[in-house]
Amino acid sequence: MDRPWRRSPNGKEGFHVQLQPQDRLWSKQPFLFFTIVLLLKSYLAWMVVFDNGPSWTTVVKELPFVWIAFCLIEWFASKRKLFYYLTVNLLVTGILFAVIMYYKYYGVIVTYHALEQVNQVTAVKNSVFSLMDPYYLFIFMDIVILGYWLFRTRKTRKVSFQAPAAGGDKRRFVMPAIFAASLFLCLFHVLPNRASMNEITKAEQMGILNYEAYTLFANEKRELIDRSEISQQRINALKNVKAPAKPAYKGIASGRNVIVIQMESFQNFLIGLTIDGQEVTPNMNKLAREHFYFSNFYQQVGQGNTSDAEFVVNTSYYIPPQGAATQRYAGKELPSLPKLMKAKGYSTATFHTNVVEFWNRGELYAALGFDRYFDQQYFGDEDTVFFGASDEVLYRKTMDQLRDMQASGKPFYAHIISMTAHHPFTTPKEKDKITLPERYQDTFVGDYIRAQSYADYALGQFIDELKESGIWQNSLIVVYGDHQGLPLYSLDRDDEELMAEIYGREYSYTDMINVPLIIAAPGLTKPKEFEQLGGQVDVLPTIANLTGISLKNYIHFGQDLLNHDYNLLPQRYYLPTGSFMSSKALFMPGSGFEDGKEYPLAVESEERPLAGNGSQELGATEEEYARALKLLDLSDSYVSQLPDRNPEEKE
Repeated sequence: MDRPWRRSPNGKEGFHVQLQPQDRLWSKQPFLFFTIVLLLKSYLAWMVVFDNGPSWTTVVKELPFVWIAFCLIEWFASKRKLFYYLTVNLLVTGILFAVIMYYKYYGVIVTYHALEQVNQVTAVKNSVFSLMDPYYLFIFMDIVILGYWLFRTRKTRKVSFQAPAAGGDKRRFVMPAIFAASLFLCLFHVLPNRASMNEITKAEQMGILNYEAYTLFANEKRELIDRSEISQQRINALKNVKAPAKPAYKGIASGRNVIVIQMESFQNFLIGLTIDGQEVTPNMNKLAREHFYFSNFYQQVGQGNTSDAEFVVNTSYYIPPQGAATQRYAGKELPSLPKLMKAKGYSTATFHTNVVEFWNRGELYAALGFDRYFDQQYFGDEDTVFFGASDEVLYRKTMDQLRDMQASGKPFYAHIISMTAHHPFTTPKEKDKITLPERYQDTFVGDYIRAQSYADYALGQFIDELKESGIWQNSLIVVYGDHQGLPLYSLDRDDEELMAEIYGREYSYTDMINVPLIIAAPGLTKPKEFEQLGGQVDVLPTIANLTGISLKNYIHFGQDLLNHDYNLLPQRYYLPTGSFMSSKALFMPGSGFEDGKEYPLAVESEERPLAGNGSQELGATEEEYARALKLLDLSDSYVSQLPDRNPEEKE
């Protein structure tokens, strides 16, 4: 075999192998090869993300984007052409994989905004990996094979990344035609669909890659509503809220301590749930039976998850359009529940076993006005589970501080964040407080139930200590779930069957975001279930009513759940933009209102397409849709225009 002996560019002699057409298809026809590869990867992403899965339209929505890049390579890359093809392939693969994994966790399409949360994502890498089905890794198969081949080849001979040059006619006529057609198809799918409200629908209409490019170049700057136009009267009118002349329960807990307990990933279906005769959460069940229990209560968090719940509950504002509230709003002088309580003579503190830097909580707590926070530095690494000390350690060491606060003679407000029952719910077996049957073993749902049973056990110990210390009898205790733990889009077939067994029907979006709210004021609250619609934004006004705190000069977007039957809850994240809940249904838009779907609350799980004119039986009206969007705009405008916090202010 003849081997070409030639002098290399650096002047050294040696063997140099130019990849020839007969060597490999990917080097002979990279345009064709990588077109096929990226089409297959697009099909995989569509299969995971979109309900309808891939179709022939996937071809005309995804390929034109990569063809534009390929044409540019053919035109301008005179050297190392294969290197650029491989680079485009790697970049697109990374985007599609990120879309898949982000959807499995959040239920929305990832955009470049998520890069701001890279540090948080790496901190929850176990949660991310738990969502990965093995077949997702096929998206990297070609990269692994080509990488291995190049590595082996370069060990034995020098390889040029220069592909055979395209013919003159091809370069002159074919590539411009492909480029023009591709650009036309991209614009054809992007321009008419820019107004679509639902991000998933928009990505399906545009194509995933076109959607990602659109979000990168689109002008997303929102015109803020002037603060002078934002009033409580306007907000109440949009929410259809009318203050009663004599509010029920007003001031019944005045002067009492306020203890708010945020339960990690705790969904409402756990209340009263028994498996093979075993109560999963006996302590929460007891609280719900003996005090005020709100069974129709829903999360309103976003990308910040737990930290967003802390923000919403303590401010009665909605989360921002993009990113976590802790990163968008923590630099503001936030009106808040801690500040309202301090004005009434309360001391305030918040407790979380993770490091305070996680989700920028140090800035958040300073903006909210907490007197003190206690994080991992205080709780230590005793009995560590996931990010910090276990819930048992959390409650035990928190009790030490609550006793000191009680001894000071001042009432206190304490916000306590549980964390052990965190996704992916792989708590140590020694913490199990329930024995699950075989069908639940080694399932996502089974792990979730095990973790929440332990969280309930730790909560029960805390309640016992509160009672023994005398704090229980002189406190208002508010317990709620921070966000869902079992996303619909993260469940496999076995998990779906288990959830159908638990509910007696198909698990739905309304079930997913339904979390419990329990309010206990020993000696004052009696057994009662409230069925009116409520959300986390309503916690602050409800506490204010019970403790007799005036909200006269406090702009808020929630309402007192003890005195209003109707509610309107805008939703962001986990559900598409434009989603909202009225007293009868959850509404999710399509391109707009007319092609949206609604899901009845606590009635049945199937979706109901709207009629062409937007009318339907359950009452999620286009007027409510418009009002919900306006409420989100008002909240973002109001918070965005609050004064900046003094940077020298201590956390």
